Amino acid sequence: MKDKFYAYIQQLQDQICAGLEAVDGTTKFREDLWKRPEGGGGRTRVIENGSVFEKGGVNISAVHGTLPEAMQKMFGVGEADFFACGLSLVLHPKNPMAPTVHANWRYFEMYDEKGNIIEQWFGGGQDLTPYYLFEEDAKHFHQTCKTACDQHNPEFYTKYKKQCDAYFWNAHRNEARGIGGLFFDYCKANEQMSMENWFSFVTEVGNSFLEAYVPIVEKRKHMPFTAEQRTWQEIRRGRYVEFNLVHDKGTLFGLKTNGRIESILMSLPPHVQWVYDHHPEAGTEEEKLILTLENPREWI
Repeated sequence: MKDKFYAYIQQLQDQICAGLEAVDGTTKFREDLWKRPEGGGGRTRVIENGSVFEKGGVNISAVHGTLPEAMQKMFGVGEADFFACGLSLVLHPKNPMAPTVHANWRYFEMYDEKGNIIEQWFGGGQDLTPYYLFEEDAKHFHQTCKTACDQHNPEFYTKYKKQCDAYFWNAHRNEARGIGGLFFDYCKANEQMSMENWFSFVTEVGNSFLEAYVPIVEKRKHMPFTAEQRTWQEIRRGRYVEFNLVHDKGTLFGLKTNGRIESILMSLPPHVQWVYDHHPEAGTEEEKLILTLENPREWI
């Protein structure tokens, strides 16, 4: 399974990067290959200063070795070996009318002293973070997520949409990071789903990413915007940074397993503002976004 899923994310990285380069039209992803001293490594691809994407990354990694002490405590186990691989992406468009997007799909194995698998699971999801709320975009993104889920279980979309709203919650701000999507974790074999079934589900969601995001960016990338709207985008990007550094499990996992710091922090946008006690004016599009983030909605 680990070889099968790693082969899949390699192919998916190629597919997504090609699709995004076509959207941008002026620049290409730069590739870095890196190795982790304790075992494994990855292939980082970053796009910067394009006509559409100010910064973004589509990264894959496969790491293995002894489970670090911090992770042993998290999983409630003693010394054990592990393998983890996944694809993680974040894209920050220049235009404030185009949303930031994040997605990842991952697989994890843990072994006993004889090398037998004692734990294995999939996780992942995709979520949208707009700066200006276009309801048709939110509905398109969520409908694409639901269509992918419905191929496997009619209950998955509702369940994983709810988990996404709960996970991407900036508790210290009492607001959502964005308008959600899907979030699933610890997807293990059970009576309803084998690991092969989970593989099919996770890859279905991964394959839906470009369909979920590209039409939105194509629609918004050339819209006019003001300097004030750009400032609002940078203020909201600050909340994105706060979530990634305070709450995000993937960031914390990378830091605690001696991951490559440049790849881990690739998700951070290049231009951000923190304005003291900032509140948008009543009745504005900016306030409309805030009110939506404070009370997550059903989009479809």
